[in-house]
Amino acid sequence: QVQLVESGGGLVQPGGSLRLSCVVSGSIFSLNSMGWYRQAPGKERELVAFITITGLTNYADSAKGRFTISRDNAKNTVYLQMNSLKPEDTAAYYCNRWGANWPNWGQGTQVTVSS
Repeated sequence: QVQLVESGGGLVQPGGSLRLSCVVSGSIFSLNSMGWYRQAPGKERELVAFITITGLTNYADSAKGRFTISRDNAKNTVYLQMNSLKPEDTAAYYCNRWGANWPNWGQGTQVTVSS
């Protein structure tokens, strides 16, 4: 069974930065494209960014130019570097396989952008 453990969230002022991490176990990480998703209160979960097994990346319009997704296959970890954070980025952030999500989501990591 795949386990996903997200970390790195917190409270940050507008314009600040955070780096999220997600460690994946129970699967061959390097063979899976990975995504970062977020869910704000009262809203549906949305895809923020994904990275393929070859390192190609794509971003939601809201994240372009501010967020960077990366992966370290040796550490079974996917990262999300978030810069120039805005209050509308406030949400719980999750990682999962991009495309065909694994059924078990992690606990997520909360990002709150507020002054």
